[in-house]
Amino acid sequence: MAVPAAASVRDASGYRPPEVTGLAGLLDRQVRERPYARALVVTGERAPLSYRALAALADDVAARLSGAGLRRGDAVGLLCANTAEFVVGLLGAARAGLVTAPLDPALPHAQLAARLRALGARAVLHDPSTTGTAALPVPAWPLRVDASRAGTAAVALGPGVGELPRSTGVAGELTAEDALVLFTAGTTDRAKMVPLTHANVAASLQNICATYELGPGDATVAVMPLFHGHGLFAALLASLASGGCVLLPERGRFSAGTFWDDMRAVGATWFTAVPAIHEILLERSEREYPSAQAPPLKFVRSCSAPLNTATQRALERTFGAPLLSAYGMTESSHQATSEPLPQRGALRQGSVGRPTGVAVRIVDRNGTPCPAGVEGEVWVQGPTVARGYLGDGDESARTFVGGWLRTGDLGALDGDGYLSLTGRIKNLINRGGEKISPEHVEDILAGCPGVAEAAVFAVPDAVYGQRVGAAVVVREADGAGREEILRYCREHLAPFEVPDRLEVVAALPYTAKGGLDRKAVQARYGL
Repeated sequence: MAVPAAASVRDASGYRPPEVTGLAGLLDRQVRERPYARALVVTGERAPLSYRALAALADDVAARLSGAGLRRGDAVGLLCANTAEFVVGLLGAARAGLVTAPLDPALPHAQLAARLRALGARAVLHDPSTTGTAALPVPAWPLRVDASRAGTAAVALGPGVGELPRSTGVAGELTAEDALVLFTAGTTDRAKMVPLTHANVAASLQNICATYELGPGDATVAVMPLFHGHGLFAALLASLASGGCVLLPERGRFSAGTFWDDMRAVGATWFTAVPAIHEILLERSEREYPSAQAPPLKFVRSCSAPLNTATQRALERTFGAPLLSAYGMTESSHQATSEPLPQRGALRQGSVGRPTGVAVRIVDRNGTPCPAGVEGEVWVQGPTVARGYLGDGDESARTFVGGWLRTGDLGALDGDGYLSLTGRIKNLINRGGEKISPEHVEDILAGCPGVAEAAVFAVPDAVYGQRVGAAVVVREADGAGREEILRYCREHLAPFEVPDRLEVVAALPYTAKGGLDRKAVQARYGL
């Protein structure tokens, strides 16, 4: 079953999504119409940066990069936390016509070096907190933004001495239309490079803004890392495109201890996060979320990993706002589907909503579209979908087929076009021919009283091939025991889905993107 791109929200509600042409001109309209409105709130001092000030800083960086010998179409790395330096470096590079690759500062230097070489970057910009940059294979230029509570700001960029290296790697595959290269989750050997054009970026931001009707009256806190699509597109760029405001937390990273203070300080109307962060906020909500002092929220968004329905209901009760689940991939410039705002459509717990500006279809193993309600692989097509992977023609041919992105996710569409995800094809556990979705078992485990988190994995078995294993984190106050959890599983799962091995653990490993690190889980518990 195929579902076409959703109708424009403009037609349904009168809301007009912002006109976005790409990353380079992202601030232009706001600078013309609302130059002194807040664009960012930065540093521990919560210094405001207006759209006019932010644009001036980006123009300054653009001039310095061009003056240092970088030319339109060159690739540069951006090695920053969620700081003003990240935003100014990104927009400055775009205004200079460069292609920017945001990188995770927490990666080992060997992996950072490998990614820069694979891309063919000519330089890397980094904020003052980054260390060890001398070991990188390209010039590393420190970028510093000084902002005051009075709203003034200045930028310093220190290009190194010497000639820039020639472009190598896959730089020759980049085009004048490219704005970003994002790395998919994975190790150096497995991470793929996804080129996104200015048109991809523009379509994604228009879709996100339209879905949530974001505008100048909205503000949020940057919870997710900006070097991944979730934080970059949904929190930062969509807010700037719509004229809203983004608070960047102190030291550029999420802190549960300061989150609600940050939300109040910026007058936040919404935020987006992964389920693991939602769980943390929910766990601490009784002592840190006094509703009388909390900012009124229009909605809360969850993306990048499955959110179990029990947590969704609890979040909505606690925060007094609808929890909207969304779905997307790096290859689709982040968002592909989302639950709508309550006034624009039904909320269906357990689903990730309807297509947002793209077409979605479900196909069987032969590539034949499936009817409503039948599980198959999720395929996505539309203006946000990348053209392929850089430097990997074979993987591009497997993943991008006839204009469609094969996501590798399993799901089904209902008669109204709402998508429900049932797992990843490569994650399925084969227990004697029975195919078991770890995500489904995890969802059931998360509904067990006393269970805070769960990870399900395959356990090698000589008879069945694989059995089901599970690692769970329990809430100390509830004290759920192993036998109680297994009893709950027997009541809510098919017999072959009940974990054969269940361990109660102190914590589960997560990736920098905020999703469950299944490779680490398998290595730690599945052997």
